[in-house]
Amino acid sequence: MSREIGSKIEARHLKGNAYLYVRQSTLRQVFENQESTKRQYALRQRAIALGWPTERIVVIDTDLGQSGSSAVDREGFQRLVTEVGMGRAGIVMGLEVSRLARNSADWHRLLEICALSGTLILDEDGIYDPAHFNDRLLLGLKGTMSEAELHVLRARLRGGILNKARRGELQMPLPIGFIYDPAGRVRLDPDTRVQESIRHLFRIFRRTGSATQTVKTFREAGLLFPRRKGHEHRKGEVTWGPLDHTRTLRILHHPRYAGVFCFGRSRQRARPDGTSERTMLSRDEWTAYIPNAHDGYITEAELEENVRRLEDNAQAHGLDRKRGPAREGTALLQGLAVCAVCGDSMTLRYHHFPDGKSVPTYVCQRRGIREALPICQSIQGRNVDAAIGRLLIETVSPVAIEVALSVQRQIESRTDDVERLRDQEVERARYEADLARRRYMQVDPGNRLVADSLEADWNERLRALNEAQDRREKLRKTVQSVVDDNRKARILALATDFPRLWNDPKTPDKERKRMARLLIEDVTLLKGDDVRAQVRFKGGATHTLMVPVAQPAWKLRETPADVIAAIDKLLDEGRSDGEIAVELNACGLKSGEGGTFHRKKVGVIRRAYELKDQAQRFRERGLLSVDEFAARVGIARETVLLWQRSGLIKGHAADGRGLYFFDPPGPDTPIKWGHQMKTKVARERAASRTENLGISNQSHR
Repeated sequence: MSREIGSKIEARHLKGNAYLYVRQSTLRQVFENQESTKRQYALRQRAIALGWPTERIVVIDTDLGQSGSSAVDREGFQRLVTEVGMGRAGIVMGLEVSRLARNSADWHRLLEICALSGTLILDEDGIYDPAHFNDRLLLGLKGTMSEAELHVLRARLRGGILNKARRGELQMPLPIGFIYDPAGRVRLDPDTRVQESIRHLFRIFRRTGSATQTVKTFREAGLLFPRRKGHEHRKGEVTWGPLDHTRTLRILHHPRYAGVFCFGRSRQRARPDGTSERTMLSRDEWTAYIPNAHDGYITEAELEENVRRLEDNAQAHGLDRKRGPAREGTALLQGLAVCAVCGDSMTLRYHHFPDGKSVPTYVCQRRGIREALPICQSIQGRNVDAAIGRLLIETVSPVAIEVALSVQRQIESRTDDVERLRDQEVERARYEADLARRRYMQVDPGNRLVADSLEADWNERLRALNEAQDRREKLRKTVQSVVDDNRKARILALATDFPRLWNDPKTPDKERKRMARLLIEDVTLLKGDDVRAQVRFKGGATHTLMVPVAQPAWKLRETPADVIAAIDKLLDEGRSDGEIAVELNACGLKSGEGGTFHRKKVGVIRRAYELKDQAQRFRERGLLSVDEFAARVGIARETVLLWQRSGLIKGHAADGRGLYFFDPPGPDTPIKWGHQMKTKVARERAASRTENLGISNQSHR
C-alpha cells in the first residue's frame, strides 16, 4: 500500500501546496461533534508525513457550519476550487468525500479540475489520482454514495415531519396572535391588545374589501400592529410598528387564523444559480389541511370569502377585469359592464377635459386586441351611468332608512374598536412604565452603572406612555367630531332623501360604486339607435333600460333650431347681423356653446347654415343696387348716393357694410322722374346759395 501511495506522489505534487478542507454541516455539530473536527484537522499530520513542509500546508476552515449540499454559499470550497484550477495545489485533503461535497455536480466538477491540473485527492482511506480511470471511478462512486446518504437522511427526517403533520401534531412557527401552551397546544395570544389588533384588521377588510384600504385605515387612525421577531437576538418578542401591505396579505391568506392546521402550502425548488424559488400550491396539493384544529379569529367560511375577494382584486390587474374593488373614477359600472355582442367584460377609457371633468367610455376591446379584429362596441358612459343612478334611486328609496341606520351603527362600532385599541395601547405603556419604575426602585443606589441604565429606561417608558395618552385624546376628539348628534341627524336626514345622498357632490365616486355593487350583479350593454342596458340585480331580478346614444361633441355644440329660425326671421325683416345679435340677446337666447351673440357670431351661424344674406333677400324682393338704379333712371351712380343721403330716395342697408338697395322707380316714366329729381335738387341748391348770399350782404352792411 505504501509503495502504491509513493508511486502516486511525485516531485511535481510536492512543489504545490497541500490544501486541507475542514467542514461541519451545522454550528451545532461544530460545538457538539468536536471529535469529527479534530479528526479533520489531524489530516495535517498526514500531509507532513507524505513530504509536504508545514509552511506549504493550507488549512481552509471557513465553511464550518455550512451544508455541503451546494457550493453557492461555501466560500472556502470556492476558494479551494480556484486554487486547484490555478495549478497551485499538489493535493487536496478531506476526511471523507461528504466533507468536500454532498452534491454530485460540485464533486465531479472538482474531480475534473483536479484531473486537468494533476492534483491528488486524499481521504481517510487513501490517495487517489483523478487522472487515472480506476481512481476516478472509485471517487465518483464515493460521491454518489455521499449524495445518496444525504438523501436518505433527509428522507427519514422528512418522513417523520410529514407523518406528524398529517396528524396535526407538528409544531412549527406560529403567526402573530398564537402561542404554544406548556402542553404544546395552540392557543390565542393572551395579550388582549394583540388579539384586538388582529380582529380589527379582519373587520376593516370585511368592510372595505381591499388589503390596501385596510393598511390606509390603520395608517389614518395611527394604529400600530404587532409582529414577532424571528431571527433577531430577541427571538419571539412581540414588537409594534406600522402595518404594511405584505403582512396584511399574509394574515388574510393564512388558514391558521380560521383555526385550521395546514402544512405544505408551498414548494421550494433550487435554481441553476444555486438560489431557490418558492411556489404556492393549490389546496388540493397541500400535505395537511385539518379544520377546527384550534381556536381562531375568524371562521373557515370567512377565510374562504377573504381569499375569494383577494383573488377578485388581483384579477382587476390581470387579463380578466370583471371583478375587483371599487376604485377612483366616475365610471359607475366599473367591473360590472358586459358586452352583449361577445359576452366579455368591458374595459374603461377616460376622456379628460380642460375643466377637470372626465367622461368614461365602456369599450369591448380584449378580443379585438388578442385577435387583431375591430372592437365590438364603444359606449360613452355618461348617459348610461345617469340612467343606472336613477334606477338605483327608485329601487333603494324604500329601504333607505334601514341602510342609513346600518351605516350609523357601523360608524359607531368602528370608532369603538379604534378607541378600545387605543385604551389597550395606553394600558400596555402604563404597565411597562410601572415595571421600569419597580426595577429602578429595587436597584442599589450605589451601583450607578445599573441605576443610570434603569433610570434611562424608566424615562423612555414614561415618554412612551405620554405619547400613547396624547394619541388617545386626539382620537377621542376626532371621534366626537365624527359621530356627534348633528352628524347622526344628518345621516338620518339623508336616509329619508336618498336621491340627495346619491347626487351629493361630496359623495365619493368610490362609495357610489360600492352602493351599486350591493344591488347590481352586472349590466349587459348593446349599442344600436339607442343603448340597451340589461340590469341584473342581486338575486336574479332584471330590468331593461333604453338609453339615448350620447351625442358627439359637435352635435352638443350645435346651434338650437329656434335660434336659427329667429335669425332667419330677422333677416327677412331687413335686420343687420349686429341688430340681430342685440335682438337675440334681448330675448335670452343662447348659442350652442351656451354663450351670448355678437355680430361676428351671427355671421358665422348664417354662413354655416346657408341662410340667405340681406343682399340676396333684397334681390329676391326686386330691389335694385346702386348701379342698377342709376342705369334704370339714367343718372350717375354718385347722384343716386347723393339722393339717398339727401333723403330724396330711401335706401335699404344690406349687412351694415354700406351697401344699399333701392325700390325700383315707376316703370312708365323713369326719365321724367329722374328729370324732376334733378330739377328739385337744382332748386334746393339755388335757394341755398341765395340764402347764403343774402346773409353775406346783410353782414357786409
